[in-house]
Parts: sequence; C-alpha cells; structure tokens
Amino acid sequence: MREIDGPACAAALLRWYDGAARVLPWRVSPAARAAGARADPYRVWLSEVMLQQTTVATVRDYFHRFTARWPDVHALAAAPEAEVLAEWAGLGYYARARNLIVCARAVAAAGGEFPHDRKALQALPGIGTYTSAAIAAIAYDAPETVVDGNVERVVARLFAETAPLPRSRPRLAELAARLTPQRRPGDFAQAMMDLGATVCTPRSPDCAACPVQGFCHAQALGIAAQLPAKAPKAAKPQRHGLAYIARRSDGALLLETRPPRGLLGGMPGWPGTDWPDAAQTPTPAPPLAADWRLTPGTVRHTFTHFHLSLQVAIAEVGPQAEAGRGQFRADFDPGALPTLMRKCWDHALAAFGDIGGGAPLR
Repeated sequence: MREIDGPACAAALLRWYDGAARVLPWRVSPAARAAGARADPYRVWLSEVMLQQTTVATVRDYFHRFTARWPDVHALAAAPEAEVLAEWAGLGYYARARNLIVCARAVAAAGGEFPHDRKALQALPGIGTYTSAAIAAIAYDAPETVVDGNVERVVARLFAETAPLPRSRPRLAELAARLTPQRRPGDFAQAMMDLGATVCTPRSPDCAACPVQGFCHAQALGIAAQLPAKAPKAAKPQRHGLAYIARRSDGALLLETRPPRGLLGGMPGWPGTDWPDAAQTPTPAPPLAADWRLTPGTVRHTFTHFHLSLQVAIAEVGPQAEAGRGQFRADFDPGALPTLMRKCWDHALAAFGDIGGGAPLR
C-alpha cells in the first residue's frame, strides 16, 4: 500500500492555491475567505449543478445571467418554469434544470437556507453525493471530501492507483478522504479541482509545476500521464427520426413542449417522430396536414447513451392552419431551444428560402 503524508500534502496544495486560485464568478477567493468572507450556498449550489457534465468556460455566462435575473433562492423559486428552462437552453442535461426549480422551491418553502448537513442536503431534489459534499465543504467549511473528475485524476496519480475507472471510483473516494484536512476543507476541495484543471491535466500533466509532485507516486514511477486508467467504452448505438418544422404565412412557427420526463423534458421543440434504432423505421407523426418536404442532409447530435440523426421536414401553411400537436407561436426565440432543436432550425432555415426545393415527403 502506497502511503502519503496527508497533512503535509494538503498544506502544500493550500499554499499553492492561495496564490494560484482561479478567479471564478461563484467563488470566494482564498484572501477574502481568510478575511472572514463566506461563500453563498445558493451560488455554490447553482454553480455546481451547472458544472455537472459541463465546462467552466461554458458555465460562466449562464451563471452570470441566472444570478443577475434570480439573485437568490427565493427569486429562483418564484420564477416560472418555462423562463428558467429557456435560460438553461444550450446547457444540456435538462433534468438538472427541472430539479433546480423544484429544489429552489423546497429550500424557499423551508425558510430559504440550505441545510449545513450533507445528509440533509441530499434529501433535496437533484442534490446527490457530489453536490452535497461540495455545498457542505465550500459554503459551510464542513470537512467533507469532494470528488469530481479532476479530483479522481489527481488522486489516482498521487497514489498510483492503476485500477481502471469506473471500477476504481469507490477506492479513489476513500483515498481522497485521507487527504481532506479538517481546516479549510472548502478551499482544499477547490484547490484539488484547480490542480486537476490547470496542472494535473488529462494529457501532458505539467509535473514540474505541480505543488505536490514530491508526494506523487505516479510521477515517481513515470506513469502520471497514463492515469487514471479507463475501461474501454462500449460503442454508442445509432438512432434516427424526423423533425417537422411548419411556418405559417404570418411568420408563426409550430412548436410543442416536450413531456416533462425523458430527454429534453419540459423544453420547447419541434414536433417529431419517435427515435428508434437504425434497424427500425420511425413512425410518421406529422403534426398537421401539409405539403411536407424533406430538406437535404441530416442533423446529427450525440446524447450520453446514443447518437441521433434527424431528417428535417418543412412546410409553409396558411394563416388559419391549426395543428393537432403543439401551437403556432409568433414569439419564436431560437435561443430558448435546446441544442438539438436549434440545430434542426439552423438546418431548415436555408431551405425555407427555397420552399419549392427538397424531396416530397411520402
């Protein structure tokens, strides 16, 4: 068993963090914390939910817009769901946004304060093991261990843990807990994240600049860049389908709100077929009778568990047209669409200029 002097390693990392911490809009700097400032649990929670499966660069603008529009949990709890989902559009993993609203309302109903205790935090909608630890450590300085992808990579290298992910996750969490200090656990959690994001990167880690290289067994063995090992990923299946975009002569577009459960749940989008695998034929589902025409090419999008190809059918209809699904909207805003639906709109936009083109939809 490889041992590490946990307190010495944590102290070295915190000294580095005091001078090298990233400036992030949801973060309280080490200097400000030393002067007595405390992180806002609302901002910690919001940022951590946004950052799940998403990069810091992408989240910055969303975070600024959300906090400008809804500066505290009471404001977010009072917001209409459709407005929150529209502001979330493009961040993906839309169940996070739905849980965000439900959680905000639960916290607001309980007085507006997030629980300090990790278990109580996990009782809230959408808050799991990682997010509860992050809020408890960063907002309340509780000695909780926060383990994200960056932390897994740092810990795997420090301890030269060669078992592949995801099987090694429980072991890496146990090893990370050995390093978490009782003092400044929130800063330590953020220091581990920053180290993984800026120095101990997935490829070509900058070991010479690492503040804890003297503790790193993988660096000593010359295998840092090879860790963490990962089990081979299964190939993603391919699905396909059809999206229908109808435009009325007055400019209104036919949109529907997707069911609250499932992919893109609760988000606006174009009516469409089911998405079967490549060996099956999608069930036709035109939302109204019209002269539908297929646009050339396909729209491609990748979800967590499968690849999707959509053909886009377009139609121009009269001002009195009525649909069996969805409703015509004159206030169409492409920015409120999830990424897949925005891709379909971009794909169809040029074709609307040549509505006579394209193949008839049989």
